[in-house]
Amino acid sequence: MRGAWVFFQKEMLEMVRSYKLAWIPVVFIILGLMQPLVTYYMPDILSASGDVPPAVLESYEMPGAAATMAEALGQYGTIGLLVLVLAVMNSLSGERYSGTAELVQVKPISSLSIVFAKWAGYLILLVVCLGLGSAAAAYYTEQLIGDLSWSLVMSAAGLYGLWLLCMISLALLFSACLRGPVAAFLTLLSGAGLTLLHTLFPSWLDWTPASLPGLSATLLTDGSNNIGSSLIGPFLSAGVLIVICIGGASLRIQENKLAS
Repeated sequence: MRGAWVFFQKEMLEMVRSYKLAWIPVVFIILGLMQPLVTYYMPDILSASGDVPPAVLESYEMPGAAATMAEALGQYGTIGLLVLVLAVMNSLSGERYSGTAELVQVKPISSLSIVFAKWAGYLILLVVCLGLGSAAAAYYTEQLIGDLSWSLVMSAAGLYGLWLLCMISLALLFSACLRGPVAAFLTLLSGAGLTLLHTLFPSWLDWTPASLPGLSATLLTDGSNNIGSSLIGPFLSAGVLIVICIGGASLRIQENKLAS
């Protein structure tokens, strides 16, 4: 465990030096601010365009605070996910192809400790980014549109964060096997595929991690009473997926060590 802790400190220091702990949270904050601002000023934006019929402007209804917050979290499943995957894609592949991994593995530290330390570092990054972004979105939503339940906001952000953590874990697994750009592409493709399959077959795949974004939105708009036991399947499948990804990446790193 001491080796894993030392390697975790190294990962956090690398994130500070590469400014990942600075620019990625800023991106998440901007994404969080955009949705309530665009929602609130949409009538003015449409009016300024000059091409919108007056009847459309008159029929425009301002979404509720909960719906706006759900849409703000939804931004993290597209642009936010892309940013995170780009940050993770070279975490293991870059070290493998540069020769850094061999130097690290000479030291008495297991492959599992290396992968887990990296995963834990990106978990901290995700918590910081999603926490600041969700807080910014919730604050401006309350100021511009209406009141929110902060406990529901935190719970909904946690559900969405679990989905993003699954994608980060997949990116680590692919990064251990492939080059960075290919790992990023496969991660995004896997996330899009899981989401599409869940959209097409919601009743069959409601136990998969892909249902977490929808549950997050439902939690905000309908409250916690309407999701209840629906969380058990996604939680378990997400946990299994994360364990498989960490274990698979560790085995891949170990194979490279033995081969060298």
